[in-house]
Amino acid sequence: MHIFSQSFKYDHSWSHVVIGMWHKYPNPHCTHVVNVDVLDRTIDPITGIIRTERVLGCKQKAPSWIVKLFGGSEDAFVREISFIDPATQTATITSVNLSLSQFATCYERIQYRPMSSTQTSFTQTAEIQVRMAMWRSMTDKFEDWMVQRFEQNAISGKAGFSDVLRTMWEAKEQQIAPS
Repeated sequence: MHIFSQSFKYDHSWSHVVIGMWHKYPNPHCTHVVNVDVLDRTIDPITGIIRTERVLGCKQKAPSWIVKLFGGSEDAFVREISFIDPATQTATITSVNLSLSQFATCYERIQYRPMSSTQTSFTQTAEIQVRMAMWRSMTDKFEDWMVQRFEQNAISGKAGFSDVLRTMWEAKEQQIAPS
């Protein structure tokens, strides 16, 4: 198993970041995400926690040796479940691959929390594991490729989400600014 982890801050309020979450895709930095479908959204009447379940459709070019060994295509799907807790100002998102999950899993957890009224912390972890008996060297190679791809997508995701937030809130501030 390989673990990827990162954390940083966004120079935006928690509420701005949470609103921006729903506008993250599409963006020019994350062209691998081609569609997002909301499957379910509920609000707990007691806690106010918003639970949303989505499926993300992605196109990712896999190395030919992976396609030959495991089959599949460049189309991949990911299940995402998010919990937005307005009382504690915590947004937690978990995701797991649906495609090729019989061979390998990538379980991701993201959390957004306010640091101040103008900054939000972001933490991300991913557990990546090949789930099949094969030569250790082949398993390591497959996991290494998955970690590398995840890291590339994480970098693109950060850049894309930063652009989304900047575009959304700078445009809003310009509308509000006195003439």
